[in-house]
Amino acid sequence: MSDTAGIPKQSIGRYGIWSVGLRSEDPSRRGELAESAAELEELGFGAVWLGGNSAARHAVPLVEATSALTVGTSIQSIWQYEAEEAAAGFAELEAAHPGRFLLGLGVSHAKLADRYRRPYSSLVAYLDALDAAGVPAGRRVVAALGPRTLELSRDRTLGAIPYLVTPEHTAQARGLLGEAPLLAPELKVVLEPDPARARALARASLAPYLALPNYTNNFLRLGFTEDDLADGGSDRLVDAVFAWGEESRIRDRVDTFLSAGADHVALQIVDDRPRDSLPREGWRRLASLLG
Repeated sequence: MSDTAGIPKQSIGRYGIWSVGLRSEDPSRRGELAESAAELEELGFGAVWLGGNSAARHAVPLVEATSALTVGTSIQSIWQYEAEEAAAGFAELEAAHPGRFLLGLGVSHAKLADRYRRPYSSLVAYLDALDAAGVPAGRRVVAALGPRTLELSRDRTLGAIPYLVTPEHTAQARGLLGEAPLLAPELKVVLEPDPARARALARASLAPYLALPNYTNNFLRLGFTEDDLADGGSDRLVDAVFAWGEESRIRDRVDTFLSAGADHVALQIVDDRPRDSLPREGWRRLASLLG
């Protein structure tokens, strides 16, 4: 990817926050979202990633409330938004706040998208349409898991934002991407030192993903077995895709992803509150333990 209109990796920083709660359709929450984004920037996070099939319009209140924070979608489903619509949203936000938004794209899952057909070819066609509409390759990223999609993210975008992966996947992804592209995996964090409670919280979060073949197939490629995927996930699987425990243990786990080749880690707090809540105290604890 040689596009010169990309966001420099160093501007995104080493740590970001992944959150469904920071994406909302409710106008009454705009102030709360803006306040949260401003605090995250003050805490030193370089980026926020909006979960829940997000679009450029969901990034607007966060971008407006901050001065340098990068805001990305993680992800915008190619089935939910036509490429022309995505390009128009990108152009509008870019005109108002240049260089602040990353369009994170993904093919979602067959169980979640009625139009799901030929996902790889459809993603290629979507990128072609974004090219035609003038969205720079360096301002988009792909939620890539498998080798072909990782190579596509290398060749046609700024890089990859894999979700629900291990340090081993990160090392493999870096090998496929090469040195230059962005590699920013998501990592779930349970700020709980008790192993039984931490793993119980992790399994509650993991359960929906174990019904989605894109993730389970990726786990099998990484050497996990069908037994690891049963009964909410084995301890081995949970410990591989979650950071939990004392603060030093969590810091070490985050560092493992960086050592494996990640440029940036998108951290998602997992606790017993609704998934769309704003765990601001948890974000403060993360900022403190990451130094």
